[in-house]
Amino acid sequence: MTNKIIFCLASGLFLFTLLYSPALGQEPEVKGAQRVRTVSIPISIFTKDELKTDRVEEFVQAERLIVKEDKEEQTILSIRSVTDAPLALAVLIQDDLSSNFNLQLRDLANFIRSLPRGSRVMVAYVRGGTLQIRQKFTDDLEAAAKSLRIVLSSSAVAPRSPYDGVVDALDRFDALPAGRRAVLLVSDGLDTSQGLRDISPGQSVDLDRAILRAQRRSVAVFSFYSPASLTEGGDSRLILFGQGSLAKLSDQTGGRAFFQGSIAPISFEPFFKDLGLLLNRQFLLSYLSTHMKKGYHRVEVLSTNPLVKIEHPKGYYYR
Repeated sequence: MTNKIIFCLASGLFLFTLLYSPALGQEPEVKGAQRVRTVSIPISIFTKDELKTDRVEEFVQAERLIVKEDKEEQTILSIRSVTDAPLALAVLIQDDLSSNFNLQLRDLANFIRSLPRGSRVMVAYVRGGTLQIRQKFTDDLEAAAKSLRIVLSSSAVAPRSPYDGVVDALDRFDALPAGRRAVLLVSDGLDTSQGLRDISPGQSVDLDRAILRAQRRSVAVFSFYSPASLTEGGDSRLILFGQGSLAKLSDQTGGRAFFQGSIAPISFEPFFKDLGLLLNRQFLLSYLSTHMKKGYHRVEVLSTNPLVKIEHPKGYYYR
């Protein structure tokens, strides 16, 4: 069976030709004398020129896709597109963001309304030690958009770590049917749970926990940097570590982090444009894993077309 893929853009919607058999269940099974299990991960497929110019071509020749787990090639079962696997998106907003963020709420609401029909959206605010749910997952995109409110912009509601809220939100995907899953986190990315001296991306236990939880649930995390109570003063060290943490979270889960230098962007509209492109080119790829050992498994997804770039989680934790 060939696994050459051609992506088409028509009438403003992505139409995909998928040349794979349906995905199997998630339970381990026997393939000949070998035990295998099904793994599903989100992937995004682009040409390198598209990523440079932010212009989507009508056709993308992805050629043959190759999945490697722990450096060993695995068997692809299916690739499900926007139409076949509706999106579930959790929008998480850090509640102590600078008040300038409130100017972005209209664009955020319009972005939610513009999602493909059948998408499910949750809206929540990360504050203190809790996640304030404004709207549970719903396919009523208008209701989700209207649930947005202004941020409190007070250090009194600053989270110990924004990644606690990410972990909480990830648990809420468990009640949803299988499909494409993503988180949009608007945050300064700063984890102060260990104090201000230990805030680097490599020292955050909560960040690593959020990455593993997202990988385990096949959730791509996209992040927008926006200053909050500790970073709006312009401290370059705090900003650098916050942005570095967001970049690590997104890179390791198959998403992308969006920054505009060290300052708050005047408008998030370019970010939303790029995010829409990413989500419309996102697929749910399922393959047979021959690795039954519990623990962390590294994943690599490649195309035989050297002009194609594929974004995906760097691995997942199997238990």
